[in-house]
Amino acid sequence: MKPQKRKKILIVCQSPKGTNPGQRLKYEQYFPALEKAGYDITISSFQSQRFWDIIYQEGRVLEKIFWTLVGYGRRNLDLLRLPFYDGLYIYMAVTPLGPPIFERLFVTLNRKVIFDIEDMAFITDTSKANRWIAKIKGTKKYEYLSRKAKFVITSSLGLSDKVNEFNKNNEAITATFDTNRFVPSGSYIQNDPIVIGWTGSHSTIKYLYLLDDVFKELATKRPIKIRVIANATYSCEGVEVENVTWTEANEIADLQKIDIGVYPVPIEPWVLGKSGCKTITYMSVGLPSVSTAYGNAKSLVVTDGVDGYLALEHQEWIDKLIHLIDHPEERERMGKEARKTAVERFSVEANTNRYLKLFNKIY
Repeated sequence: MKPQKRKKILIVCQSPKGTNPGQRLKYEQYFPALEKAGYDITISSFQSQRFWDIIYQEGRVLEKIFWTLVGYGRRNLDLLRLPFYDGLYIYMAVTPLGPPIFERLFVTLNRKVIFDIEDMAFITDTSKANRWIAKIKGTKKYEYLSRKAKFVITSSLGLSDKVNEFNKNNEAITATFDTNRFVPSGSYIQNDPIVIGWTGSHSTIKYLYLLDDVFKELATKRPIKIRVIANATYSCEGVEVENVTWTEANEIADLQKIDIGVYPVPIEPWVLGKSGCKTITYMSVGLPSVSTAYGNAKSLVVTDGVDGYLALEHQEWIDKLIHLIDHPEERERMGKEARKTAVERFSVEANTNRYLKLFNKIY
């Protein structure tokens, strides 16, 4: 049901529209439906387009500090207009650093809050490369927003379990795909070599190295090529690797050149916050896949042996990949089942009403 009058909603997020995958594959896809239903959406991202362009580059410290200050200035301006909005939608946090000062101010000025959280942000990332950043980011703002929001959207069942400690009004809505655009190639021919593919980013490519030993052994048994679609590169000694730079324009065509998708992750609490987006990506274009039997891939996304395979130990990965390599008819069967699951459960069309009902309930 549409609102009786048009309502103004302020979206407070990290990055400009169309850039951050966490935003692009979740709520941003539902703007047309929300606007049609009577909501006027205003986006306020902490990062400018220029800041997004340089934020993951090495160096440029002074410029990054400058754009961070600009972001905080934008949040001060947001404070002045918050009372004039009918609702507030916060993705991850209001500001990236420090305690929940701005978060408290925002919730005080507009209490109709939907909080959208991805990743297990309640856990501090203590890796050597990010330790000092993690210390100044903190975790308290995520707990505060979870407690104060009228409703929390999470990215996984594991993350919902954590949010339950603070707020029972939550629901796991994973990344979703426009399955009218993400379509299968329609071909399951026996390529030589078979292309095993992975797609991701500079921040997650470290997980692909978990399969180094699998790829090395597999390359001695079958002709394979590893196709990596990302904004970073991967290499594996003794294995043919093709690195493809991710672009939105070529994303689907690049995925369609894969025969089997893989989604390896470590067995650690941080992963429980991940939606299994990579596996859903493969499913949307009708690809069979093998994913680590842990987290959302196991609990929500894949039915093992039906629309994908789950593996944990080294030999499981080898056996299931070889089975798919040797049986094109099984790749086709599983790929078609995966596509069916993607359309029925993880498509924009299948999830539009979930967002509409939530907005109508809170705003």
